[in-house]
Amino acid sequence: MANRLAEAISPYLRSHADNPVDWFPWGAEAFAEAERRDVPVLISIGYATCHWCHVMARESFSDPVLAAELNERFVAIKVDREEHPEVDAGYLSAASAFTGNLGWPLTVFATPRGQAFFAGTYFPPLPVAGHASFRQALDAVTDAWVNRRAEVEDNAAKVVDALAAASAAAVEVTELPNGRVLDAIVSAIAQAEDPEFGGFGMQPKFPVAPLLGFLLARESGVELAVRTLDRMAASPLRDPVDGGFFRYATKRDWSDPHYERMLYDNALLLRAYAAAWQRTGGDRAQEAADGAARFLLDVLRRASGGFASAQDSESVIDGVRVEGAYYRASAAERAQLEAPPIDEKVLTGWNGFAIGALARAGFALDRPGWLVAAAQAADLLLERHVLPTGILVRASLGDRVSDAGATLEDYGGLAHGLLDLALAAGDVRYAVAARDLVDLCIDAAVEEHCPFGVPGGGDPVLQSNGMGIRIDPSEGAYPSGLSATASAAHVLYLLTAERRYERAAREAMRLVAAQAEQTPSAFGAALELMSALDAEPVQLVLVLPDDRHADAADGLLAVARHRHGDLVAVVSESAAAAFAAAGFELFAGRATRDGAPTAYLCRDFVCHLPVTDAAALR
Repeated sequence: MANRLAEAISPYLRSHADNPVDWFPWGAEAFAEAERRDVPVLISIGYATCHWCHVMARESFSDPVLAAELNERFVAIKVDREEHPEVDAGYLSAASAFTGNLGWPLTVFATPRGQAFFAGTYFPPLPVAGHASFRQALDAVTDAWVNRRAEVEDNAAKVVDALAAASAAAVEVTELPNGRVLDAIVSAIAQAEDPEFGGFGMQPKFPVAPLLGFLLARESGVELAVRTLDRMAASPLRDPVDGGFFRYATKRDWSDPHYERMLYDNALLLRAYAAAWQRTGGDRAQEAADGAARFLLDVLRRASGGFASAQDSESVIDGVRVEGAYYRASAAERAQLEAPPIDEKVLTGWNGFAIGALARAGFALDRPGWLVAAAQAADLLLERHVLPTGILVRASLGDRVSDAGATLEDYGGLAHGLLDLALAAGDVRYAVAARDLVDLCIDAAVEEHCPFGVPGGGDPVLQSNGMGIRIDPSEGAYPSGLSATASAAHVLYLLTAERRYERAAREAMRLVAAQAEQTPSAFGAALELMSALDAEPVQLVLVLPDDRHADAADGLLAVARHRHGDLVAVVSESAAAAFAAAGFELFAGRATRDGAPTAYLCRDFVCHLPVTDAAALR
């Protein structure tokens, strides 16, 4: 039996390399083999820090007898959902036709053409409380494939048709909400607040960082957002030792968390806590931001400068792999324990979230080291994750890059992070790189009404079998590719005055405006951008002398650091000239006055007279 996973980029795939299951990685080869053998395909989708994925691996995929049956009757494919988010999204959508209990591990049975005809999540080794065992699922699927083939293939075709119809219906072009509607959405969100423990809903409870970003963008939502952030910072969802946040809490009072710690959660919460500090100046927000950044820099940052995807919920204690025990230990006890493993793959989009969060928070809270770390990560991605054609790769591990194609999430997440860094560090290189990425997405647009496409096209296997989603607007834990790319385009408009970027941002948000109004918890990043599109843009450019040592800049910088929701750029005089020369119109003619740090406050490119005094700027 060939070991096809041993050299995978994905740590999740490599963790299954020694299973007795004859795993294939995602790709055309697996489906060709299923066609040759005339057997169905098992597609098992998970990720490295998924607790129940570990459980099913131990109980079922490590069982040699069960594996032998699986190998005889199926072609088995193992997929890391973080490496192949398009594959996960397509099959997750298809799985909704068979189960309402969606999650991971996701277990999908498909025809040799890749069309799903049955799906579930975790299957136990023995039947439990009405849930079929994994062996029973294999037997039932085999029976259907052998004895009712025409029915299976007909159902699979119907799933593909339903997926296409749902994908088309998911986007409805409507007008963008105005301020009154946005504030009504804030009121609706407030109705879902848990009055006793904070957060939204009862249990489980998620940090919903994008939704908090929207609330912080609205005056009517600031108090609710800060109250929620304060509750989370003081809860068991936050690691008391190093400050990182866990994925979610299973109990209403934020206790009994699922202990995996994700890059995107902590990056976006860093951004949210920094914004809360800008809004209120609270010590707790600053402390929580410091903790989230400490987790990013001390735990997830790799020697290369990139950020790993996550830290596992499980660790080995006394020779046994257990969940959560490491995190329940005190700081002194942890020093004697083996830390949970890190999923070391560097994902482009998620690193973009981290770059942007460290840049924005580093500027707001005056943490220069965070800006340095953001620049190091950005330099790594621009060197290793951008092909000579300008097209991105999705993931890397050390010096190796994945063959998984980048998604719109990667382009938008990285572009937005680079823009945040360019504005905070005053380096035009990052703004130019971000503009190149957004331009590629605009040029790649193929769907009607959608202004962005994926450069190079989507996953070819997924597109050929009809399981791809045309436009995936879904978000929750982090911004969708559509929202991230549209947000980057909006920032580019504020820097360049090129209306095509503003049109693209508005057209993208019109696709999801109706859904966002109906289910705001699932469209926080989109709503934050819609709020910005509804407001009169404010741009603040602070130009410092090239030596950047003028004491007089401190007062102006203090004002700039507290500006939340506005576009704020801090540049040297020579950097301002470089931005202007590169086509960023906002910086044209921006220079110091009499060699003193000078601030330019503009509203939609109409600027006040420059000031050199903090009180005048304030």
